[in-house]
Amino acid sequence: MASATPPFEQSTDLLSLDDAARRKRAWDAAAEVPDPEVPVLTIADLGVLRDVRVTGDTAVEVDITPTYTGCPAMAVFTFDIEAALRNAGFRTVTINTVLSPAWTTDWLSDEAREKLRAYGIAPPAGKASRRALFGDDEVACPRCGSFDTEKVSEFGSTACKALWRCRSCAEPFDYFKCH
Repeated sequence: MASATPPFEQSTDLLSLDDAARRKRAWDAAAEVPDPEVPVLTIADLGVLRDVRVTGDTAVEVDITPTYTGCPAMAVFTFDIEAALRNAGFRTVTINTVLSPAWTTDWLSDEAREKLRAYGIAPPAGKASRRALFGDDEVACPRCGSFDTEKVSEFGSTACKALWRCRSCAEPFDYFKCH
């Protein structure tokens, strides 16, 4: 993430902002951090970014929630958030992992669901609280829109996705599992 203004100058610039403007700058910088597993989504799109608090003139504290326990992307999120915030002029960055309430696919924004579909990944069908007890949800193919699809494997390219196939267009696709 490149910056037109050197970080030291941005730190000095932070001092001229009130807390609300500093919080907005911090939120905006953190919110743009991409998901390393699905790079068309940001941590804000995912709902992983929970809170940003200004704790000093150039200090900020960020709360994030993993998409699931042991999510390997958390280390990357932490590194990238810290880099983005330092690039935005914050000298002291604290990142907290918040486990409760647990993340759910219900937190995906509508924009995130559309980004997934455009990227070729079927977004979660329905709500996590309404998971199918007897069988899979009806999943639309992100390429042709057909619901004539079948699950090939419970696990896809990452742990949060399953591998599906469309019977209409014969294309395989990832499905972002509802949880």
